[in-house]
Amino acid sequence: MTLHKQLLHALESDPLAEHHVALGAQSNAAPARRLFAAGHVVMADSYSGSPHTPDSPGTPDEIEPHVDWDATRAGREYLMNHGMGIAEAMDTAQRFQLGWTLSKRLIEETAQLSPPAGFIAGACADHLDQIGSAKELAEGVATQVHFIRAAGGLPILLPLPWLVQNSCDEESFVSVYTQILSKVDGPVLIHWLGQPFLAGMERYFPGDSFQRVMALDRTKVAGVKLSLLDEAFECAVRRELTPHGQVVFTGDDLNFPALLEGGSQEVLGSSEFAGSPLTCGDFSHGLLGVLDAIARPAALAMHALTAGDRVRYHAIMEPCAELGALLFSHPTWAYRAGLAHLAWLAGRQANPMLPNHEEAIRDTDFNQRLALLAARAGVFSDGERAAMASSSEPG
Repeated sequence: MTLHKQLLHALESDPLAEHHVALGAQSNAAPARRLFAAGHVVMADSYSGSPHTPDSPGTPDEIEPHVDWDATRAGREYLMNHGMGIAEAMDTAQRFQLGWTLSKRLIEETAQLSPPAGFIAGACADHLDQIGSAKELAEGVATQVHFIRAAGGLPILLPLPWLVQNSCDEESFVSVYTQILSKVDGPVLIHWLGQPFLAGMERYFPGDSFQRVMALDRTKVAGVKLSLLDEAFECAVRRELTPHGQVVFTGDDLNFPALLEGGSQEVLGSSEFAGSPLTCGDFSHGLLGVLDAIARPAALAMHALTAGDRVRYHAIMEPCAELGALLFSHPTWAYRAGLAHLAWLAGRQANPMLPNHEEAIRDTDFNQRLALLAARAGVFSDGERAAMASSSEPG
């Protein structure tokens, strides 16, 4: 059977229907895990003739006039409607290519939406044309933290490439984070982004610098987002931080079902975070780009986990993990192309374009396989499936 015929067959029914019936109405209980979805940036049709590519990127000033702000905002509203908090101005929004000017507007747009589950936003120092010293770096990060806080968001301290570019050692890393924390109020999160997502990050947090940074002020540093695609390491970090009341947000878009489930469901502590309780234990919360694609099934899986139905949780999440494995296949950073393609297929945006035309990284065969796995995972609603099935070449 061809991919096209397999997709048409998969679109005939909703794979989540039986789970919706079994789980019934949404529970009023606080969700077992907090989920923050990182959304992508949507481009207007006017960008179709742009010569920008990942190898020859445009400047933020060249890209901004072609951002479809209505569709980008609608993408965040879609995630909010599935109970997600928003993770803004991070890797999924191509933060390290688009810089602070666009990121600042993204944060402002999300703030105006007032996400019921709150929002987290990335802070670094990319508004500075040049960074001449560690002191300037720390002051720059603090400036963005203050902006995010004033907008109503929770700041997450993004990786700071300047530290790697200047071959900073363990003491220098700790010193910079010490300076940043001295200039800001908590809570904040630390973000450790790995090499698959951003070149040069294999040398981030040298020696014991990570452990020392997390211990600088445990009342101010609420936890960490780990985007290292290393399940065993994340579990080890969790065991180290839990006794101190700090949490791990998984950024592992490959192993997220197991990391969210955790080794134990026992809650060992709770604190206020982004307007709602944040539980602590041998499990991770979610701050993930993959949620942009799987918001619908992930919301139902969280309902199952909250209800204690771990069998159903696995049944819903396993197809999502299969989809995630394809989305984040090499080159890992090209996952954004898949997110935009699926949103376009669902009719949530007018085209599949991304800044610097990252959508061109994936070919037709990849996109067809992606659409099939998405349909099997229950990504598409009844109306979206019907519209896709009636098109001449869905996928």
